Amino acid sequence: MAPRRTPLGDRLRYWFDSTLTRGAPALVGWLALLCLAVVVPASAVLVWTDPGAPASLGGRLSQVWRLTGETLRLGGATGAPLRVALSVLLALIALLYVSTLVGLITTALTERLIALRRGRSTVLERGHAVVLGWSEQVFTVVGELVAAHANQRGATVAVLADRDKTAMEEELSTKVGPYGPTRVICRSGPPTDPAVLALTNPAEAGVLLVLPHDAADADAQVVKTLLAVRAALPDPDTGPPVVAAVRDDHYRSAAALAAGPSGTVLESDTITAALIVQAARRPGISLVHRELLDFAGDEFYLTSEPTLVGRPFGDALLAYTTSSVVGLVRGAVSLLSPPPQTPIGPGDQLVVISRDDDTVRLDDCAHLVDETAWAPAQPPPARPERVLLLGWNRRAPLIIDQLRRCARPGSAVDVVAEAGEVTGRQVGDADTQAGAGLTVTLRRGDVTRPGTLDGLEIASYDSVIVLGRDPDPDPGPGHGHRRTADEPDLRTLVTLLLLRRLERTTGRELPVVTELIDDRNRPLAPLGPGADVIISGKLIGLLMAQISQNRHLAAVFEELLSAEGSGVRLRPASDYVHPDRETAYATVVAAARQRGECAIGYRAHADASTAPSHGIRINPPKTERRRWSARDEVVVVGKE
Repeated sequence: MAPRRTPLGDRLRYWFDSTLTRGAPALVGWLALLCLAVVVPASAVLVWTDPGAPASLGGRLSQVWRLTGETLRLGGATGAPLRVALSVLLALIALLYVSTLVGLITTALTERLIALRRGRSTVLERGHAVVLGWSEQVFTVVGELVAAHANQRGATVAVLADRDKTAMEEELSTKVGPYGPTRVICRSGPPTDPAVLALTNPAEAGVLLVLPHDAADADAQVVKTLLAVRAALPDPDTGPPVVAAVRDDHYRSAAALAAGPSGTVLESDTITAALIVQAARRPGISLVHRELLDFAGDEFYLTSEPTLVGRPFGDALLAYTTSSVVGLVRGAVSLLSPPPQTPIGPGDQLVVISRDDDTVRLDDCAHLVDETAWAPAQPPPARPERVLLLGWNRRAPLIIDQLRRCARPGSAVDVVAEAGEVTGRQVGDADTQAGAGLTVTLRRGDVTRPGTLDGLEIASYDSVIVLGRDPDPDPGPGHGHRRTADEPDLRTLVTLLLLRRLERTTGRELPVVTELIDDRNRPLAPLGPGADVIISGKLIGLLMAQISQNRHLAAVFEELLSAEGSGVRLRPASDYVHPDRETAYATVVAAARQRGECAIGYRAHADASTAPSHGIRINPPKTERRRWSARDEVVVVGKE
């Protein structure tokens, strides 16, 4: 059989492709031929159609050559062949020089643009906030810093993480929203490298924030980052204040040493456990904490008032109409809700809650108090409590420990979890540490199955705590898919759906407290009126942002969130004023003072289901008058 002939067009195309594979000389040759094939005929047409062109053929060809040379920058000289050759040579040298110069400039600009795109230039701002690391908390921290600087021009937030700069900018822009007058700068690189960390100009920064994350070595990475900060600063002991967070208490001492004397290190898991327990005992408390910790509403300030020096602390509670006094800072010690007779010393600072620092103004309102409206305090019944703990994670032992600290004798915690979530030994250790006043028992079951919850008699429990599983640590390349932070939330949402079904079946409003990892899942949570949600990462981010603006508040927040100290409480309004009695809010503040507490707001039961405040009103003016319902609650700072 005769071989098939290849078409001429295919052979020519193949020959052309083969010449291109020979490298740059072939490309230059083809480019020259293509240019000549276009320029020479076009020049000839111009010459032959020019009335002033030479009449002889040689003159016209010389004119064509001159036009071609001028177009291609080949000199275009005419005359002897040597003269023409030298003209072309000089033109080629000039062309090579210009091309090389343009190439060098282009390469330099490209490298600079790539460096800028990768976030490798040094920040030259001063007094800026530096955020080191990347986690879900970065959006809360940056958003709160933007809100704190909403009225300031020239404020800057620099974010350094081992991620692509463009990707960070897009995520922050999407989740944080408009920055207003604040400038947000992203730099790419590992924060544990002092040379890379120098890109953020840490020595000139106003504050440094080191974010935790969910990797297995998260706390070790925080300590390493703090050590890198020390290495990057000329004098670590006089550098800017540092705010960091670790999960495990074992790393706190090392992190505090690395952070230096001006550093603040938070224990995120312990704080989260305390918030969960507080919410379990009085649903709605997380709404108060969120209101106090974000910069959108009223927040904590420290103020000195010479006219109150020497007077009892109780007088300060009614000395401000639009601010709520909650304690004193004496040196480095925070005294929240001290006894009303405590004298205010010369160096003491008042801890107040106010809309802004310029709204803290003296305005005595003691004359608004109506003592006839005071109600006698009704002590809560001293009975043991039963808590149902659905699920298990690394914070569960801390939650049991927090419950133990305020548990009445005979109290019990029932844990329901699968074998893969917790072992009997872990629960046994938690039971041993809980002591005689609190009993911990374990029941096996999948909390996402209706049958598991149906057999628990949930209506008999005082509170229900729903915990999601810990996200899996990153196994590294080739070790399978990492469980994302959203997967534990999915199980939690399923459990909440089943609890809502039980609420409708039993007709009882269950006091459910659930922990979610991703704040975007909060709107999806099927919550009843008695439910509360703790977004652990968001609350830690809010706390870090607050302390970054005033590190002296760290002692205040530490006492506020501890189990033994004076914390935020929700009490029945009927403990302070007679129900259905219309009084000024100053009357409630004075009634709380009689009990050694500082009133900071209230929760209106009629608005409890109305988002986003759910009836919470923090720091209302003391002149506000309202009729108090028996189901209203007063928000106070005091002991359990």
